[in-house]
Amino acid sequence: MIRVLIADDEPMIRAGLRAILATAADIDVIGEAGDGHDAVELARRHRPEVAVLDIRMPGLNGIDAMAELRRTVPATRVLILTTFGEDDYILRALGGGAAGFLIKSGEPEELIMGVRAVADGAAYLSPKVAARVVAHLAATGADTVAARRTSARDRVDALSPRERDVLAFLGSGLSNAQIARRLTVVEGTVKAHVSSILARLGVDNRAAAAVVAHEAGLTGPPPAQQ
Repeated sequence: MIRVLIADDEPMIRAGLRAILATAADIDVIGEAGDGHDAVELARRHRPEVAVLDIRMPGLNGIDAMAELRRTVPATRVLILTTFGEDDYILRALGGGAAGFLIKSGEPEELIMGVRAVADGAAYLSPKVAARVVAHLAATGADTVAARRTSARDRVDALSPRERDVLAFLGSGLSNAQIARRLTVVEGTVKAHVSSILARLGVDNRAAAAVVAHEAGLTGPPPAQQ
């Protein structure tokens, strides 16, 4: 059972998230919080596998709450909820080590997929979030867009063929276990490839590597519904 904490300052949003997650037999919502301080306190008390945090909350926002969770409850992985127009916040959360990002207006199935993915150790980028991040990083000039895409492709080309396969699946939100099944290898081999990929791309976490995969146009098929 995946134990999940929900944090959002809007009661109706929290109710909607809970209702969606309640349709998944393998997910249990263990608590709700209306601000970041309460979210951190609940996470310390209940130690959920996943915390779903609104990126903007009063008192302690999602990014600062995530930083506190990483310090005090490092086993809890953070899935960030955002809206359009919050690109700067997304980049800060990405740099802070968020395991996944979802758009609030996305499909309900994405929430369940995202929770399962990050609980399983994967990174999950909603396709809409991935597009926003890539577009924001590329800024507004065509030369900048081309330069970023070329840089990403050059970095990906420096990987081995098997590492590129792993990165493609990683960019689509697959966990190590799922990638191992797709490539017919043991999970330990995938873990070694992921560590090498992060080092060779010069990124700190799977979500950042997924951004590079999207910039390079390298993504595998989406994970199967469970």
